[in-house]
Amino acid sequence: MRQSVNDEVKNAYDNAIVAALHENRPVMLVHASNGSYLRPVELKGESHDKGAMLVTALDCATKEAQGHLWYFTRGGSFGERPLYFIESAAGQASRPAGAGDGTPGPQRRRITVHQDAPKSEADAVQVGLLDKVGDKWRGKNGAPEDTQLWIVTVTPWGGITFVPITHPDAILGFKDHAVTANSEVRITYNMAGDFTGTAINAFYPRLPNEWNVPQSHVFT
Repeated sequence: MRQSVNDEVKNAYDNAIVAALHENRPVMLVHASNGSYLRPVELKGESHDKGAMLVTALDCATKEAQGHLWYFTRGGSFGERPLYFIESAAGQASRPAGAGDGTPGPQRRRITVHQDAPKSEADAVQVGLLDKVGDKWRGKNGAPEDTQLWIVTVTPWGGITFVPITHPDAILGFKDHAVTANSEVRITYNMAGDFTGTAINAFYPRLPNEWNVPQSHVFT
């Protein structure tokens, strides 16, 4: 039987994974291959038609806007697996009185998957609110948020992998599988065939004060 996310988190002994999945604390997402971190292309909260990218330099403007930080917010279940929204801390806004989208807390832009990914050239993502992103990034199949829900899996080496529930044979990856500075985030086929993915698709969550911790370090 496949381990639950709770068991996998305990076995990973990584306090950043626990903080992100259980305490809803923001983390940096450091790529397993080259140490770049994930950030929205556009940091401003009013931007909903841009994607996400890898960046090597953590500049003052990004830190001030919290563009290097992400939240994982629970959003239901996929069988026994909890589902999460991957939300940017950049451009965070207070939820208007009386408004809501089924999840508590402030309004945050989420990583949203293109409906046709990974079959077409539009197999990209957008960082935006569900009612603000383009039509092909909105929910379908009767579930308004399904294009924003992700299976978050802890890998055996202490990283995490993201699988969109709309495309369970796909995985959060990069254009042309090129993991370099300024790599464009997109949805690619999961060649590994399971939810743990491969190194090219894995991130190491890091609390902001752990930026300089070696990527391979797992807390014991």
